[in-house]
Amino acid sequence: MAPLLEVRQLDADLNLAGVVALAFTSANAVAAFTERSSERSLRVFAVGDATAAAARAARFASVLSAEGDVAALARALTTRKRELAGVILYPSAAEPAQDLAGALEAVGIEVRQTPLYETVETPPSDAVIDRLPEIEAVLLHSAKAARALAAFLETHPAPRLAAYCLSRQTARPLARAGLAAVVSAARPNEASLLERLAPPGV
Repeated sequence: MAPLLEVRQLDADLNLAGVVALAFTSANAVAAFTERSSERSLRVFAVGDATAAAARAARFASVLSAEGDVAALARALTTRKRELAGVILYPSAAEPAQDLAGALEAVGIEVRQTPLYETVETPPSDAVIDRLPEIEAVLLHSAKAARALAAFLETHPAPRLAAYCLSRQTARPLARAGLAAVVSAARPNEASLLERLAPPGV
């Protein structure tokens, strides 16, 4: 495994006053929250199944997966607005790819966005660069990772490499990257992404 991004924790205080539920948009957010708090009784709304699995592994008792992207998560919370009489805590990245807080505030849901981590580009090692002609595929879960790959490919072309992306939004930075293929998952979740990667008939 050679990640394009590295996760770094931020110094931040968690304010749980009035919070009735947590909104997680990634497993990184789950990890960042659980490192700071032992609270596990709050309801969890997760963007997709992988994030939901991370929350369950962290021993949250009530976890709902929106089975999609940030827009799906916003819809899941909006449809339960009457049940959520209080604050939704949104542990986020320093630079979220999409504006969950804005979407919730637009429908009158009180949300407290708290950046707990950041992702920074990690240059590929010399060993990865040496093996680049042998690498057939790369998995990308965010537009930020795709932008990092596109920048890397400017100096290290890989015309045989195929990129498998979590969504069309993730794939956009690779439009002119000179790859063999850029494939987007049918739905923005891990299972759909891995289905794209699997050979036909598997």
